[in-house]
Amino acid sequence: ALTVRFITRRFIGDYDPTLEMIYRHMAVIDGEMVHFEILDTAGQEDSLQIEEKIKWGDGFAVVYSVTDRCSFDEVMRLCFLINHLHASPKRSGAAEQPPVVIVGNKKDLQFDRMVSTEDGENLSKALKIPFYEIS
Repeated sequence: ALTVRFITRRFIGDYDPTLEMIYRHMAVIDGEMVHFEILDTAGQEDSLQIEEKIKWGDGFAVVYSVTDRCSFDEVMRLCFLINHLHASPKRSGAAEQPPVVIVGNKKDLQFDRMVSTEDGENLSKALKIPFYEIS
């Protein structure tokens, strides 16, 4: 839903969260046309699949649900894996780390919240990665 909202500027509540998709999108960023290929993962990959997907990417939004503590607990592991795989000398052209942001989604669901904003901010500070909470 987050990816579809970025591309269409509309919220689509009816989608299959277990379906992996690649979206292509053009946008003007800082006055420059940027071509996006966004891999929206189903979030249910085994370790070999996730490593291949991380190698594929040039930038990452690591998204968790504020209503799901387990998804938050995966954020640190994924951020370390991104860092490790992109620091590998085997990766062609790996001069610097890719941009990464941590995104806490569903902030409007306050009564179902299991992860506090402070938890997200603390993890962000510890990893030195920008953090946003959104709905």
